[in-house]
Amino acid sequence: MATSAKRRFKAHNYANASLVKRVMAMVYDSLLVLAVWMLVGYIAIAFNDGQAVKGPWFNSLLFVVTYGFFALFWVRSGQTLGMLAWCLRVEDNDGYVLTLKQALVRYLSAYIALGSGVGYLWIIFSKDKLAWHDSWSNSRIVQLPKRSKT
Repeated sequence: MATSAKRRFKAHNYANASLVKRVMAMVYDSLLVLAVWMLVGYIAIAFNDGQAVKGPWFNSLLFVVTYGFFALFWVRSGQTLGMLAWCLRVEDNDGYVLTLKQALVRYLSAYIALGSGVGYLWIIFSKDKLAWHDSWSNSRIVQLPKRSKT
């Protein structure tokens, strides 16, 4: 079985991002996720003879689709659209693009961190500005320099 080489970002010595920047990127991304959910809902209604779709199977579908949304961005470029707008990037602790496994651990553990609230507030108390899901997935969110307008 062939294994793919991990891709390292060209520059990876950036400081970890602040809680405020992370929250702002999350607001942007939540609007995008809502749009994706609406699209999935419209498709599901079309396949359900125009009737509303609900229940655990549909909720599970939304959960998986949301993981797909984040994983696609994280493993390809390290940035969701919200992160791009706020000059943030997710990378592993050695400056590499996340693997699918790291993306899954990050996604699942972010629910715990966000659900408790403490997992994100931990950034304030952590000397490295790491949330719980950063530590658990061996990844971090870094603050990139602003892009020059040329």
